[in-house]
Amino acid sequence: MAAFEQPVEPSSNISSSSSNNIPDYEFMNLNSTPFHIGSFRDEWLERLKPEDFSFQPGDQDSFEARFAAAMGVGEETMTELRSVCSVDSLLCHSGDQERDPEVVPPNTTLKTLTHRKKKNKTQKCTRNRHDLYADELDRLTAGRLPDTKANQLPEGELILTINIYFPGTMEKFNHLRPHTTLLMTGSHTLAELRDAVCCVSDLQVCGEFSSTPDMAPDFMSKDLFKSAYFFFEGVFYNDMRYPECQDISSTTIDWAKSHNYPPFSTAKMEDTRLVDLKVKVGFPYLYCHQGDCEHLVIITDVRLAHHSDCLDTDLYPLLTHKNRLMTQKCSVCHVFIGRWYTTRDQFAPSDPCLFCDKCFRMLHYDKEGKKLGDFLAYPYVDRGAFN
Repeated sequence: MAAFEQPVEPSSNISSSSSNNIPDYEFMNLNSTPFHIGSFRDEWLERLKPEDFSFQPGDQDSFEARFAAAMGVGEETMTELRSVCSVDSLLCHSGDQERDPEVVPPNTTLKTLTHRKKKNKTQKCTRNRHDLYADELDRLTAGRLPDTKANQLPEGELILTINIYFPGTMEKFNHLRPHTTLLMTGSHTLAELRDAVCCVSDLQVCGEFSSTPDMAPDFMSKDLFKSAYFFFEGVFYNDMRYPECQDISSTTIDWAKSHNYPPFSTAKMEDTRLVDLKVKVGFPYLYCHQGDCEHLVIITDVRLAHHSDCLDTDLYPLLTHKNRLMTQKCSVCHVFIGRWYTTRDQFAPSDPCLFCDKCFRMLHYDKEGKKLGDFLAYPYVDRGAFN
């Protein structure tokens, strides 16, 4: 049920408005033509039978009967298929041997296990706990059922796969791979998407704390600068949930008008659900916050929910991938993650210089906590804070 699939061949009895809601490739293998997400869902629900998108398990006998009729095969062939395609054919342990998923038998006939055994011998394992956890994200919630019926995902609900890329200031990763991948339902708003985006810019602490290093900051950047917007298909969706929020897209709109660009419109992200959007699958859009921290946002898939998906609405937005970043170590001990950076510092080997909390206090304060020398100190939030 991916966004590029078409359930039927276009024919003369399909209206032009209906065909516009069935996406096709705009650029082959890159992105689709623009389509309305909610109308796309309605097109699927109109063509499919209720049992096609039901979360209830179907009857195996009736499924096999329909399969045999569709493929034009007889009972003898179906019996052979049941034997060949059975899960039991994938077992390589003998009946009296204990099954251990971590041990590859010596004389296995399965090609995947043979390849795995060869790879384990030749490749040294360098994976850390972050990488191991990242691979489990999409499996931890597969098929998860809610505790109560009220929290179950409704049948016919849409699930969107959304890639959030690193901010444009991080040139090393900007065009390589997404920072996070989220699964969201069509009922979610853009404000909920914004709240699910993790960016180190939101955690920055403003101010100079060399004289008061123990004083807890009153706020972070996200508490002070709450304005943000998404840009999809000529529309700026601004976050206006708080009184201090501003329409930061107005500057871009005014500039576009003065340079004879096509007009842009605005809307509130908290009032806009994902099903209300008109988008291109695979096309890069924009998320901007903290004034100039810009992220590419790419919707890579739009489909109907399946019974094997996580059916607990409380777990959405669902994180399925998170890219791990290397942390910046202290310039003195080269062991701990940097917590402070200083300027005009006579004790530092460079200007500016990064310190962990322990080295920072040992070099810059006496036993009573009094400041030594003249320097400026600012809190530092590492890019790997979300690892």
